[in-house]
Amino acid sequence: MRKLATIRTVLETRPIEGADMIELAVVDGWKCVTKKGEFAAGDAVIYCEIDSFLPVRDEFEFLRKSSLKVMDDREGFRLRTVKLRGQISQGLLLAPSILGRSFNLGEDVTDELGIVKYEAPIPACLGGDVVGGFPAFIAKTDEERIQNLAADFDSFRGHAFYVSEKIDGTSFTAFVHEEQFGVCGRNWQLAEDASNSHWRVVRDLDLRGRMKTLGRSLAIQGELVGPGIQKNRYALKAPTVFVFNVFDIAASAYVHKAEMETICRELDLSIVPPLGEMIVPDCLDAILTSAEGKSVLNPKTEREGLVWVRGSGDDRVSFKTISNKFLAKHGD
Repeated sequence: MRKLATIRTVLETRPIEGADMIELAVVDGWKCVTKKGEFAAGDAVIYCEIDSFLPVRDEFEFLRKSSLKVMDDREGFRLRTVKLRGQISQGLLLAPSILGRSFNLGEDVTDELGIVKYEAPIPACLGGDVVGGFPAFIAKTDEERIQNLAADFDSFRGHAFYVSEKIDGTSFTAFVHEEQFGVCGRNWQLAEDASNSHWRVVRDLDLRGRMKTLGRSLAIQGELVGPGIQKNRYALKAPTVFVFNVFDIAASAYVHKAEMETICRELDLSIVPPLGEMIVPDCLDAILTSAEGKSVLNPKTEREGLVWVRGSGDDRVSFKTISNKFLAKHGD
């Protein structure tokens, strides 16, 4: 489960040009606009990430005007990327005193504060019955944002990574394991349904038959995009899957990117647009800037970001960089 609210340390505060009442606080790789003087370098804080859905509580009422949303028939406050006085702000800083107890740095307080991940309403084309939870024998796809890996950044700097465009759609997994074929969204295995976009793609590509010809226990993981999904930012005419990972179930490991590309050619599947090998730059700001640009799938729209991968199996290192331009325009 994603840690949405954790105890961290303010690294520094910076002034914002032309702003008398607010300033910028830096926590790991994240930058948050706060009231001037509210926090200082070295302070322990609760950092709540973007995507957080905070419950209705007196302490959070200041968010009502800007952040009120309804999810699963209940009100709450969604944290998203905003721009204040020209400064990108991502997340929320809270004083740990809100806990009413002692605490430890690095502690996860997501559940204690009643925070969950915000999930947009599911379009009708993605609905349907479920068979069960996401299979335990397949790794779930959820790359960490680079801002949360600030402590590890020195070990990435200067190394070459396989980089691909991050596509903004919905999670898709199809697998063959012990003679069983299954299709999943992010959290559930989906029952076969003629109206469901996941299964429509499977039928159109004859993916069940093609995957079985490989004679291996594999999971194909990608992003499903097209009409009715995330506003169809890429202006596609039909649901389409772009593969970003192949998981070897028998080995319990992701295959190398070169092998993934070979498997996708054999299955006649598209992959997410590769940008080739790139060297990790010297600083976090530079790698975040590199995430910005136009999408290969539709040059009229901003790309969501980039995914960086190095190695395979136990030596695999990966993370994502999300474009701040994309977040400021489209949300999280």
